[in-house]
Amino acid sequence: MIWNIFLIVTGIISVLLGADKLTEGAASLARRMNIPEIIIGLTIVAAGTSAPELFVSLVSALKGTADLAVGNVVGSNTMNAMLIVGCAAMVAPMIISRSTVKKDMPFAVGASLLLLLLTVDNHLGLVDGIILLVGFAAFMAYTLRQAKKGETHADTEPEPSAAVQRSPLVSVCFVVFGLALLVVGSNLFVDNASELALSLGISEGVVGLTVVAGGTSLPELATSVVAARKGQSAIAIGNVIGSNVFNILMILGLTAAISPLTIEGITTLDMAVMMLSIALVWFFSRTRYTVERWEGAVLVVGYLAYLGWLIYSL
Repeated sequence: MIWNIFLIVTGIISVLLGADKLTEGAASLARRMNIPEIIIGLTIVAAGTSAPELFVSLVSALKGTADLAVGNVVGSNTMNAMLIVGCAAMVAPMIISRSTVKKDMPFAVGASLLLLLLTVDNHLGLVDGIILLVGFAAFMAYTLRQAKKGETHADTEPEPSAAVQRSPLVSVCFVVFGLALLVVGSNLFVDNASELALSLGISEGVVGLTVVAGGTSLPELATSVVAARKGQSAIAIGNVIGSNVFNILMILGLTAAISPLTIEGITTLDMAVMMLSIALVWFFSRTRYTVERWEGAVLVVGYLAYLGWLIYSL
C-alpha cells in the first residue's frame, strides 16, 4: 500500500509538471503561428490531455469492463465542467469570448445530449459508435474552418503580457515533453488508485466515475488551472470544452465501434449530471462572458455534492 501511495504522488507531480510545460509550449506556438489560443486548446491540448481517457477506455472495453470505460468518460466530463472550471475560475476569473459561448459551448452540450439519448437502452454498439465518430469529424471540420476564417475567438481575451515567446523547436519539445509526463503520470495514478479502490470492493462503475475519472482528468485539471493562473483563459476553457467533446465523440465512438459496450453500473442520472454540468458552465459564461470566482465556487460545491451522493449510494 505504501508503494502504491508513493506511485500515486509521483503520478500527480508528473502531471502537474507536464501540464505546465504543455501549456507554455502550446501558448507559444499559438502566438508564433498566429493561431488563436482557443483553437489550440480545443484541438491539440484537448486531444493530448484526453490521451489517458482514450487509453483507459479502450483497454477497459477490450477487457470487457464496459462500466469502467463509460464511467471514465462520464465522470471525467462531469469533473471537467464542474471541478476543473470551478477551480480555474477560483484561481482567476475566466474571461470567455463571445464566439466560444455562442459556438463552441453549444457543441459540447449537444455532444452530451447525444450520448444521453444513445445510452437510453444501456448499450453502445457499432452504429452508435459511428454516429459519435461522425459527430467528432463534424466538430473538427468546424473548428478548423473557423481557424481558417481567421476568427480570433479573443474579442474579450487580452494578450498575456508576461507570456514567454520561445522558438518553434523549443515550443514543440515542451508540448511533447509535457504530453509524455501527462500520460505517464496519469497512468501511474490510475493504475495504483484503481488497485486500492477495487481492493475495497467498490463497483467498476463507481470506480470509473470517481477514481479513474479523477486520475485521467488530472491533466485537464492541472492544464486549466495553470493556464488560468498565467492569464490564458482561452486555453483553459478551450481545453475543457475540447476534452469533453473529444471524450464523448472520439473516445466512446472509437471504443464502441471496436467493442460494443453494455452499460450496467452507469445510471441515467449520471448521464444527466454530466450534461447539466456543461450546460451550467455555458449559463455562467453567458453572464458578462466571464466565469466569476463565486460561480467557480458554486461549480466546485456542486461537484462535491455529486461525489458525496455517489459515495453515499455505495
